[in-house]
Amino acid sequence: MNLQVVTPELSQWIVEQAQAGCRPEDVLASMRSSGWAEAVAISALERTLQQFLDRPAAAASANGPARLPEPALLGSPSCVQAGDRLVTVLLTMRHPRVVVFAGLLSDEECDALAADAAPRLSRSETVVVETGGNEVNSSRTSQGMFFGLGETALCARIEARIAALLNWPLVNGEGLQVLRYLSGAEYKPHHDYFDPAQPGMSAVLARGGQRVATLVIYLNTPELGGGTVFPDVGLEVAPVKGNAVFFSYDRPHASTRTLHGGAPVLAGEKWVATKWLREREFI
Repeated sequence: MNLQVVTPELSQWIVEQAQAGCRPEDVLASMRSSGWAEAVAISALERTLQQFLDRPAAAASANGPARLPEPALLGSPSCVQAGDRLVTVLLTMRHPRVVVFAGLLSDEECDALAADAAPRLSRSETVVVETGGNEVNSSRTSQGMFFGLGETALCARIEARIAALLNWPLVNGEGLQVLRYLSGAEYKPHHDYFDPAQPGMSAVLARGGQRVATLVIYLNTPELGGGTVFPDVGLEVAPVKGNAVFFSYDRPHASTRTLHGGAPVLAGEKWVATKWLREREFI
């Protein structure tokens, strides 16, 4: 009997394909065409990728963190379990890493989160790269507020659901930010990571390391406009109540192609909840 042995070289090749953005099913097809038995190939693929994802985040390389938040999409499932809720997968991209989910929140949860946030809304601010502080900026014309991590029972339930969906420690997330965009309001294209070369970023990065992923949850459906746009790849995600768009970035660089923005609301208003995920525990 000819036993097929998974060598360190093969494991490294699998990791390299994953880092290059290849889909697991394409890697599996390549292995099968090279003579690997399907059962052996699937086992090697699953074990190697899981070991890769289990590397501690603290072992970050110069190019970025050793692992990133990532939903369990091996095999291209149409639905994934997110803790207490089954969520539908609508769209996936590899570069940039973008996943669109349907039904992450119920209509009742969306309405309740917006209602809890409404009394605390004020003009949204952006980070000042020179100092690490915050200021009002003309590129961002929404109103917003932050919840503390686990501040309410609803926040805690949503945060636990996100942690399960994205396979990322709950404590590595910033508190939910709720934003309201009135008609005409927008957020011009920007990146969510912090530029470590800027003088004010050391204090920001000390609170949990670099941001590595973003999840935007739509709390209502605007009448017109308000999509989340990714100009580098010509993608626009429609804002549909209860749905969410996830994207990750393995380094603080434009090569991640995660430039994104909130398109102007053309009619009605838009409510979203944003969750930013850090390398380490957020303090």
